[in-house]
Amino acid sequence: MYDLIIRNGTIIDGSGNPRYLGDVAVKDGRIEKLGTADNPTIAASANSEIDAEGKLITPGWVDIHTHYDGQATWDPLLAPSSWHGVTTVVMGNCGVGFAPVKPKDRNFLIELMEGVEDIPGAALSEGIKWEWESFPEYLDALEAMPRAIDVATQVPHGAVRAYVMGERCNTDYAPTQAEVDEMAALVREGVEAGALGFSSSKTLLHKDIHGEYMPGTFSGNEEMLALGMGMKSMNNAVFELVSDHLGDDKEWEWVTEFQKQTGLTVTLIATTAPAYENGKMYKLAEQARKEGREIRPQAAGRPTGVLHGLQSSFHAFVGHPTWRSELAELSHDALVARLLDPEMKAQILSEESMITSGPMRDLTALMGQVFPLGENPNYEPGPEDSIAGIAQIRGIDAMEVMYDLLVANDGKELFYQPLGGYQGYSLEGQKRLLEHPNVLFGLSDGGAHCGVIADAGMPTFIMTHWGRDRSKGEKMELEFIVQALTSKTAEAFGMFDRGLIREGMIADINVIDFEALKLFRPEAIFDLPMGGRRLVQRAEGYDVTIKAGEVIFDKGEHTGALPGKLVRRSNNRPAQIAS
Repeated sequence: MYDLIIRNGTIIDGSGNPRYLGDVAVKDGRIEKLGTADNPTIAASANSEIDAEGKLITPGWVDIHTHYDGQATWDPLLAPSSWHGVTTVVMGNCGVGFAPVKPKDRNFLIELMEGVEDIPGAALSEGIKWEWESFPEYLDALEAMPRAIDVATQVPHGAVRAYVMGERCNTDYAPTQAEVDEMAALVREGVEAGALGFSSSKTLLHKDIHGEYMPGTFSGNEEMLALGMGMKSMNNAVFELVSDHLGDDKEWEWVTEFQKQTGLTVTLIATTAPAYENGKMYKLAEQARKEGREIRPQAAGRPTGVLHGLQSSFHAFVGHPTWRSELAELSHDALVARLLDPEMKAQILSEESMITSGPMRDLTALMGQVFPLGENPNYEPGPEDSIAGIAQIRGIDAMEVMYDLLVANDGKELFYQPLGGYQGYSLEGQKRLLEHPNVLFGLSDGGAHCGVIADAGMPTFIMTHWGRDRSKGEKMELEFIVQALTSKTAEAFGMFDRGLIREGMIADINVIDFEALKLFRPEAIFDLPMGGRRLVQRAEGYDVTIKAGEVIFDKGEHTGALPGKLVRRSNNRPAQIAS
């Protein structure tokens, strides 16, 4: 007798192999038996059965780039990722996190996370209970909390530097050899206790709420190598680097030499345009592949996009004098009422923005890269879909169109502004990068950027856009997509017990009504501690999500089951890794 049998589904098993019709039997949280293409039916009975006729059966998604470091200590669901079929999340990315930490530095780490990842500091201060100082103690606190899905984490450079160097941690002060040795020991302690690896950031984009660059931004190569060598010979350990410099040949030379000396898997996140121009990241990934190096760039299913809107933290008029002096602090309903006043509209449209740097300095040009999302979001729009394109069709000024659409629908419309990688109003370059065998699907940023970005639904976008709906070019095969979202990310981070529909694997499974799978327009909700706001995006079409053999979501509703656990790094490597 099995605990659960899923019957009559189309199995896409995460290996990249062709789909087939069959049953899946689960017992004690593991996949016990599979029907096959030749013999699809499992004759035995089970305590519970799910009819998946006409549906896809896939592994649960393994999302390697999230920022639930604080939320994981109070929220058992880890939504919105869990709404989108994700059954394992990896956090501790971008060098930010909450351990190790001395009591005096707790607020510093909160302000760092708020500045870098746009997670409300008040929510973090209220929600985190600080039951740890060391990284092993943080892992124990995570392990003690019941949750719906599995969590794994990395040791963050920012916290390590703050713990060792105190107030000098985010300056260009070069640490002493003793300080470097202590940091390396802390990294090793965390990874030995179960962290999947270490993460660091060297981008000028990452600052705390006071505008100070995050710890590690200016770390020298000697420090970085010492921290990496702290993990040398530790199986499955990962070194993540976020960098502004991956378009520079010298940085790439350093990365390749670092990987050679440490033997670690290195995953890279490029943050500047030169890294992508003329297919640069693709070429670097190809070089790594040819040399047999475990260097794995991460890429998102679409360019990261700022969401403009009255319920976002950002829109075209935030730099206008009247907005700053009269409107910025109003409640949403009061704000919409004021903006609907024709006199207010005329006043704002008559003004110039006070922002003089960045893309906002030229709002007219920017409107060609801002797109209303509407009820059915389109993330590969054409120029005619932009605010400037709509204005040209209507024969009126683009800023007036922006204003009118901003206040429409009770001021709840949101607008997508791709931040990079959207040359020629096409995602063809993104597709080529995503299809490279060394590239990992990542950068959903679940739990982060609460006021301006809602990308935690990236797996659903990838399935729907790249697997079904794309009209501006070729799609991707579903077998490739599922593999990229499951076994490929799991194996890269040393989690060899998940990501495949295969006998003996953890029974993390999605049953998906693929034709009905849909992303809704992002929306603002206020459910963080202290009523904190976050932008989320809901989905439908996930009939059932199963974690370790238990149904955790049924038609999008949480069942109450909390089988999720902390995933600790394992020293074991399978004899044969699935291709």
